[in-house]
Amino acid sequence: MAVRVLLLFTAANDSWQPVDFVESFRPAGEAVLNGEDPVLASEGGWHFLPTIPYVYGILLWFGIPWEYAGRLVTVVADIVLIPLVAKLAGGPKASLRALQYALNPLALLVASIHGQVEPVALVFGVAAFVVARGPGSPDRVGVTTHVAARARRGVLAYGWPTALHRVLGPGGMLRRALLPGPTDRADLKRAALAGLLMGLALCAKSWPIWLIPGMLLLLPHLRARIVALFTTGVVPLFFLVTLPIFAGTRLDQIPDVINTIRDIRPIVGEWGWTPHFTGGDWALRADLASFGTNLIYLCVIAVVLIWRRADPIDMTTAILLIFMVVTPRLGAQYLLWFMPFLIARPTRFAWPAIIGVSFWAAYGYLYMTQFDVNTWWGLHADWSRASIVLLPLLVLAMPWGRRDPAAPQLAPPVKTPDPSAN
Repeated sequence: MAVRVLLLFTAANDSWQPVDFVESFRPAGEAVLNGEDPVLASEGGWHFLPTIPYVYGILLWFGIPWEYAGRLVTVVADIVLIPLVAKLAGGPKASLRALQYALNPLALLVASIHGQVEPVALVFGVAAFVVARGPGSPDRVGVTTHVAARARRGVLAYGWPTALHRVLGPGGMLRRALLPGPTDRADLKRAALAGLLMGLALCAKSWPIWLIPGMLLLLPHLRARIVALFTTGVVPLFFLVTLPIFAGTRLDQIPDVINTIRDIRPIVGEWGWTPHFTGGDWALRADLASFGTNLIYLCVIAVVLIWRRADPIDMTTAILLIFMVVTPRLGAQYLLWFMPFLIARPTRFAWPAIIGVSFWAAYGYLYMTQFDVNTWWGLHADWSRASIVLLPLLVLAMPWGRRDPAAPQLAPPVKTPDPSAN
């Protein structure tokens, strides 16, 4: 906590401020302060729902200077993430995992130096995982895995008719999943809260959509998953339809807001394989962006199939890592997406990957920003192309050894002492 606060004050008093922090984030907060729509008023500089600009506006209304107010949001979120990583890890090493995240160089750079909103999306996304798993609950692989395994056993022992009856019949597994008994009300409440948290993550940024499959698989039955999916969608919808109330948006402007949020320019050349097609510079290459986007979808589907029997946290880690490997466009802050999950459940090559991407990002954040524009562009060409050496490390860091439920499972969450037991 102290390190983040110290870096916040250092960055806020620095003569250099990130371009998007000043030209995108600040206008969004000022638009809310002035009763204007942050998406439209900032000329498309803010491409997300106005949830975070609402917080920016409140802090500016209190008279906090922007250099502090803009970073205060992300630093507080990142501090809250530290104990959540411990809960996500569970077991005797929970405190160690929290400390490892607390000292993660990339998290410090993104939250305290740049003020990027990734920590806000992550704090709600990771909290959704913790809630979905439940306090003190044993580790579980997705229920669909168990249903499929039991159905296979039924086929082997009794043949297809009996197996189908065991799954679809009056007392079958599917019916019990859809119509849980009264004892499952707590599960439904937990599912609703997990969905609420995931919905708030989506209100911060759009990328937490990749976290939804893992959250759903942590829930115990189909009905709970339906509840969680419903509440996940309701939260962003609420912030969209209330724009006329809280942001002064006219009803006829809402389609324009939606189009602006959906409009993502195909800028490539920052990371991975695309800089080698652009000479290491940014470029508007719709062909590379389209190919890379389709490649993301194919690889994510492959990962879900490969890790379908794994712990949902491991599957989520694999999804986020493969995204980083094949994506055609990336900002350094994207690399924070997988950090809480990989630190909570580190793999053999986790630390080489974490250290590698942290050094790469630090070179861009701390060293390159000390030079004039022309020098920066020259350094950027080499920096962006050098990122390709990190892709094999990210592939190796995927949880290859935990693709099967028989693999070592996640340690049980740390239980809170029950006062009534004394």
